[in-house]
Order: sequence, then C-alpha cells, then structure tokens
Amino acid sequence: MAAVERELEVAGYEASLAARRYELVDPAKRHVARELEARWNGALERVAELESRITELRAASAESPKIDRALLLQLAHDLPRVWNATSTDTRTKQRLVHIVVREIVCDLDKNTNEAVLLIHWTGGRHTDVRVARVKTGRYPGDLAPTAVDALRKLAGRWPDRELTVSLNRMRCKTGDGETWTTVRVRETRERLGLPDYDPASSDGQTIGLAKAAEHFGICVGSAKSLVLKGILPATQAIKGSQWLVPVEALSSETVRLAVQRVIERRAKNHIDYQHDRMIRLPGL
Repeated sequence: MAAVERELEVAGYEASLAARRYELVDPAKRHVARELEARWNGALERVAELESRITELRAASAESPKIDRALLLQLAHDLPRVWNATSTDTRTKQRLVHIVVREIVCDLDKNTNEAVLLIHWTGGRHTDVRVARVKTGRYPGDLAPTAVDALRKLAGRWPDRELTVSLNRMRCKTGDGETWTTVRVRETRERLGLPDYDPASSDGQTIGLAKAAEHFGICVGSAKSLVLKGILPATQAIKGSQWLVPVEALSSETVRLAVQRVIERRAKNHIDYQHDRMIRLPGL
C-alpha cells in the first residue's frame, strides 16, 4: 500500500508538471502542443490507474481478518508440532525458516572438521550449532606419486579423460602447480612417448567399475562399496586410479546376492533420504 501511494504521489507531480508545460506552449506550435497534450493525458491516466489500485488494496485490507495476538502466540508455541508433522512439506518449512531466522553465519573449525553455525533468530536470540563436515576421500600428500610415474603406469589402459580424473584424485600437480586437464594430460603423454588408449588392445579379462555397475543395474557408488567390503573383486594399478573388475566376478553367486540386497534396500533408502533431507532446526 505505501509503495503504491508513493507511486501515486510521483505520478501526481508528473501530471501537474505536464499540465504546466502544456499551458506554457505557444498555440501556434500545434505539433508541440499535441505532443505535450498527449503526455499530459498519459500522466492523468497513470494517476487514475494508481488511484484505482489503492482503492482495491484498501477494500482487500478491510476484508482481511484481523490478527489475533493470542492465536499468533499459540502458533509460536506449537511450532515444534507443526515442524515435525508428516503433513508439513519442505516448502512450508522453508517459509517458516524465512520467518524465524534472520541470518546464519558459518565458520569452519579445522581442528574438529566441523562447520560452526551461528543462527540469528528473529527476536534477537542466537544459537551455536556444530555440524560435522562430510569427509571426502583424500590421497595422502606424502604418498602421492609424481604425475610422470602415474602416467607411465596408467597410459594406454584408460582414455585421457579418465587419466585426468585419476591424476587430480591423487592430488598430482603440473609443473606449474595447476590441476590436470584432458589437454594437459594428452600433451604430457605424447611428450613422454606413451601410447593412447586403444579399446581393441584390451584383453577382455577386466572391465571398469562403471561398466560393472551398469551390468548389475546399480550406481557406481554402490559398486565401489561392494569393492571396499571385499565382496566384489577389483584392483587398481595405483592407489587412487580407476578400479578394474574381473569379468568372471560378474557371474559370482556371492556378488549376485550382494547386488540383490543393494537393490532391495533402494525403497527403504529412498524413504530415509526423504527424512534426512528435511530441514531441521535446533530444538525442533
């Protein structure tokens, strides 16, 4: 309402200014007079439009129910019940967060590997929350091979794109301290005289982990989990490089049963994921 009223004030001033300009024009200059008259009429139409909008807003405001302070306070006390209700969807929770939270300041505690959140609530209170950071796999810096050694062992087994992923995963750097790209890998491999990947040269005894996951109908992450558990046999030329799975392992009964259990857990995992992805506020 206030914004529209300010617009009306500006429009009224512009209409008054257009009227004065029209009155001061020489009648003999008909072309100029017609142009100023058109601008005046346009300004008047704008004023009439804004006045109509204000009338509609006032009518809507009069029809809207008055805020019951007691009911509003009761809803505040019922916030935990509303938040945890199964009928409350994510969008509603996001709207609630926008109402009750003014800002969140995030800092990192490297000693505990946690994110430290300082929540500023509407009303002036503050809450400190610590959230464990997701631990990603990192290749130990002191054990990382040189890029040249890695390329000598991996070149010809994998395409340059896969070699790039492996080198960056092993935290290998270029001579300039940069991360690896496919172009840099290809240029370095050619400079070292190392062969390019040739699918026809494969002995057919092993396949990549992604191909194995596709064969089983599961994601690569689930296939890697089976490898780390020792269920699905796989080897690496260098720690951090791509996994190779023996073709004969694809028909193993032990592996087949493990894959079946992974597939059967999907429905439950989906429900757990929907539960975990919901926004959670401290104390609710």
